[in-house]
Amino acid sequence: MAWLFLFVAGLLEIGWAVGLKYTEGFSKLVPSVLTLLSMGGSMALLGLALRDLPLGTAYAVWTGIGTVGTAMFGIMVLGEPAGVLRLVCITMITCGILGLKLAH
Repeated sequence: MAWLFLFVAGLLEIGWAVGLKYTEGFSKLVPSVLTLLSMGGSMALLGLALRDLPLGTAYAVWTGIGTVGTAMFGIMVLGEPAGVLRLVCITMITCGILGLKLAH
């Protein structure tokens, strides 16, 4: 169950990272509320996952999911560059996340 909590926490991290772009400095109510709810949910689920997972592993996986997901959102939705080096780096982060999961 801890890994499921961690995975959903990572998805919510993507949500709040992306949400920050749409809050316009927390001047828009709905995006701001959704972003804050995503932040709270992400932290709460990370906290639940930490009951059973090592801190270093959980934190690295959580931030990795957020990093990869946010970068992919930027590429696919916002039209950010998808150069070969950038995609290789995203792939390496993903491999690191999988490696941490397998090493646990």
